Amino acid sequence: MFRLNLKIAFRNLWKNKVYTAINIGGLAIALAAFILVAIYVRFETSFDHNIPNYKQIYQVGRILPDRKTTYTSLSMAKAMKEAIPEIESVGRSRKTDFEFAFSTPDGRVYGKNVLSIDYSLAKMFHIEPEGGLIKPIGDALNVYMPKEFISTMFPKKTPAFPARVSIGPLNAAQSGDVTGIINHNSAHSNLTFDALIITADVGKDQDPTAYNYATYIAVKQGTDLDLLQKKVDAVFKEEMKKEKLAANLESGTADVKATDKSGIFLDPLDNLHLRPVAGNNTNYKIVMALSVLTILVMVIACINFTNLTIAQTNKRAKEVGVKKVLGAYRINLMFQFLMEIFMQCLLALVIAMVLAELFLPLFNDVFSVSFSIWKDNYELAWQLPLVLLIITLISGIYPALILSGFKPVSVLKGNLQTSYKTLWLRNALLVTQFAIAIIFMTGLLIVSSQLKYMRTEDTGFKSGQVVYIKSMVWFDRNYFENMKARVMEIPGVNSFTVASDVPDGSRPGRVSYTMEGKELGMDIIHVDFDYFETLGLKLKDGRFFSKTYPADAENGIVLNEAAVAAYGLTHPVGKTIRGCDMDYRIVGVIQNAKMQGFESAVEPTVYTVKSECANGKMKLMVNIDADRMAGVLAALKSGWKDMNKMDSDDFRYEFVDELYGRLFKKQEQLQAVFYGAAMLTIFIATLGLFAFSAFTVSARMKEISIRKVLGATDFSILSLLNTFFVRIVLVANLIGWPIAYIAAQRWLETFAFRIDMPVLPFIVVGLISILLTLLTVSFQSRKAVKANPVDALKYE
Repeated sequence: MFRLNLKIAFRNLWKNKVYTAINIGGLAIALAAFILVAIYVRFETSFDHNIPNYKQIYQVGRILPDRKTTYTSLSMAKAMKEAIPEIESVGRSRKTDFEFAFSTPDGRVYGKNVLSIDYSLAKMFHIEPEGGLIKPIGDALNVYMPKEFISTMFPKKTPAFPARVSIGPLNAAQSGDVTGIINHNSAHSNLTFDALIITADVGKDQDPTAYNYATYIAVKQGTDLDLLQKKVDAVFKEEMKKEKLAANLESGTADVKATDKSGIFLDPLDNLHLRPVAGNNTNYKIVMALSVLTILVMVIACINFTNLTIAQTNKRAKEVGVKKVLGAYRINLMFQFLMEIFMQCLLALVIAMVLAELFLPLFNDVFSVSFSIWKDNYELAWQLPLVLLIITLISGIYPALILSGFKPVSVLKGNLQTSYKTLWLRNALLVTQFAIAIIFMTGLLIVSSQLKYMRTEDTGFKSGQVVYIKSMVWFDRNYFENMKARVMEIPGVNSFTVASDVPDGSRPGRVSYTMEGKELGMDIIHVDFDYFETLGLKLKDGRFFSKTYPADAENGIVLNEAAVAAYGLTHPVGKTIRGCDMDYRIVGVIQNAKMQGFESAVEPTVYTVKSECANGKMKLMVNIDADRMAGVLAALKSGWKDMNKMDSDDFRYEFVDELYGRLFKKQEQLQAVFYGAAMLTIFIATLGLFAFSAFTVSARMKEISIRKVLGATDFSILSLLNTFFVRIVLVANLIGWPIAYIAAQRWLETFAFRIDMPVLPFIVVGLISILLTLLTVSFQSRKAVKANPVDALKYE
């Protein structure tokens, strides 16, 4: 019996080759998308899951009056460990503010992300260098590098460790020992670095009140987190009081009240990558969008399958009737039909794996990853069979119930009205398909509109002709002025400056400033003369820094519009503002510049030539004529050893507009998600419409022939057949538009600078969906219009 059912299944599939291909093709596309997205989602949601107790690790952050930050003080870690018994261990890390050069006579590498951590944090994150983790003794530094760094510096053979290397500029004559090789997947960890320094105590002999450290804690299992957070917050407040006391004693005042309104938060390690408390959740939105895409594409594919199977029930009716007369039970028939559907789903899965392998390079390129389907994705071994079972049941259970439920007497008499009984379901499924496709098409157009706005909207500064020259040293005034004079001699150089920050989306330092009795935390950028001119920042009031006014280099300060608004000032130029233990005179106000991109509001920011509290000035920027860009860069490269003797080993640069453009990377990935979603859903929905319209036309051939005999025109018949499907698509638009509007509105609200909700995408999507419907249905209908009525009526 099994062999007989198998033969019947193959014959039916081959007899209906077009419908079979559409069913299997739609499922294969959906499953290919599932395989790729499942790999991506598993990767994004499993950061640091190699750590056995990752659920017990938290990052400690501060809640400031105007924002949240992960930077904590040096003293905080020790105070928590001593005061709170629920904390098993505490670890700290600190990043360098610049590239770090490591070199030997045979090779040189630049560590763009050199991280210093203490031994306890290395143990907490299970950092395992080759040869094992060694605890540093005293003030020793254990420096570990990835294998590719070691291979570059020692190309002939791997050295015996510890290995001596030069550190920093060669003329500085600094050296140190590399302790060994470390194999750490920074691409899949919240602890990212390309070179690692492990010490017994990070920040030893540094200012204990400096907020430059990231602090992590590992807590005991069963700890009450709410109570723990209150205890940590209490320790933080106590540390703040000590800092206030020390500051007041130093200034000679007796006020020791803690006036800081900051608090503490604990962020689980498992949240840091996708949904950090102090950060944005763009990664999370992309993962969710991809997950929803996969589910909806699978739903559409299953709807296609169910719809087409139900539409063809009449062709299997006599088979069911005969089998029931011969004694077959309904459960046997259900099993037979489910096995037929399982065979199609299994074939679709095999094709899907081939498609996933073919499209994997494109997927990796879009999301800047390097996945492999067959490596480190063992979960697919149980996920794919489970998905296969689920889609078999979802796609086949209802058609199997209908087919197995035919009454033999009615079937064999030819009195069968199943198609009409299930018409409501088929229409509902078709509406659902197109509604999903319309949601994604509309989302794609809205995301594209926002990205176009971000690329073309005025950012408040001009980066197109600005080159950022990398450096490893801080520049004092005299040295920089000498170098500037040499650079300005190059034809094509418009201006040259140095600052603590470049507009790449990173947050600058933050200092409290007081004016007219109001204290505010402000971003601070340490600049030199010509900074504003180099970046094309726009003056709102007053003037820029000028060497004509010697006082500018001592106590001059420029505010942006956000700072002026925060203080509620109307005429700030000439007034005094106090910060960093000195009084500054406001010389100008500049227009707001979107230095952190479009997702964050412009922060109140101060610019000063001299500040003991700001980061050092080490980032060089040169504004160059666009027509002379290549010549100027060549001149800088050839003369760099003479121009910058402090750091002249390599001339390294990046274009500022490219740096700033990386802020759009995640949104561009989101656009790619919607593009893929729109294309897949509309393709699968159109396939379903094609097959369903073909069946409908075939079922109404006699009706069409009679209408033609009675004088109906070709246009009236085309209108008859198209009207039904156009109504279906119109209903799908009416359902999809509100959902797309709500989802898009919520997404746009995550941007501080955004477009108004456009109407055009909804209209365009509506027109596209109707046009696709007309083309698809008309392609099928033309066969009925051109057919000879005699062929359909000659047997009546």
